[in-house]
Amino acid sequence: MELSTPAPDHGFDSRPDGPDDLSAEAVHPIFARMPSSVSFNKLRKRLLRQVRQAIEDFGMLKGQKRWLIGLSGGKDSYSLLALLMDLQWRGLLPIELIACNLDQGQPNFPKNVLPDYLTTIGVPHRIEYRDTYSIVKEKVPAGGTYCALCSRLRRGNLYRIAREEGCDALVLGHHREDILETFFMNFFHGGRLATMPAKLLNDEGDLMVLRPLAYAAEDDLAKFAAAMEFPIIPCDLCGSQDGLERNAMKTMLADIERRMPGRKDTMLRALGHVNPSHLLDPKLFDFQSLFAEPKA
Repeated sequence: MELSTPAPDHGFDSRPDGPDDLSAEAVHPIFARMPSSVSFNKLRKRLLRQVRQAIEDFGMLKGQKRWLIGLSGGKDSYSLLALLMDLQWRGLLPIELIACNLDQGQPNFPKNVLPDYLTTIGVPHRIEYRDTYSIVKEKVPAGGTYCALCSRLRRGNLYRIAREEGCDALVLGHHREDILETFFMNFFHGGRLATMPAKLLNDEGDLMVLRPLAYAAEDDLAKFAAAMEFPIIPCDLCGSQDGLERNAMKTMLADIERRMPGRKDTMLRALGHVNPSHLLDPKLFDFQSLFAEPKA
């Protein structure tokens, strides 16, 4: 386990005047190499607006003082870190942030990339080693998918680390597509209407799980990460498997969006506008007591 809280002098003396100030002189050091193009500034503003909206809509700041940000080294978690650091820098996120990477013992994992990068930009972080890779490879039969077990083991360790670091929440980089794909996986394969919530209380009742990127599109995050030149680390475990159910959902949603642009946003809005009386769950709506008044 490695815990680091660096505080290097990056020469950034000024603070921004407000949320729309995106000048080069008013950035967190993580943005020091960002492009100066109009298109990037628009993208950055859009993502910041979406993160702020999710934080507000789901009351993510209530009772919160310190967040553990799960940092895998992929485009989504890097983008999450940058956007939250940006909001904190602007005084719009009154929360302590600590980034955490769980080194799961995957072969060829570049152990120096994340700690070097986080130290350079002055982000408090903790690097934890736990060989869950060997457990997954041992437990999952040949041809099986690793994601479910790998995710459970990773989540359990992140909960533990969040408690040890005195955090109120574990913050994850799941985005719009993750939420829609999970919904359709449950719909087609699980026989239930459920997805990843933007805000969740863990089973023990002592930690929140937050997803501030719930409204953010994966394509936007990919463009943002590429422009920011994050040192991306590929996953050699789940990333090595083809034909996963989630990939099938991703392909289906991409095809729908291609034929009917804007459908992903419409579907996401639908998840926030549920009418129990127009579904079939008697546990959510009292159909037994529903009757028409006889006419006089």
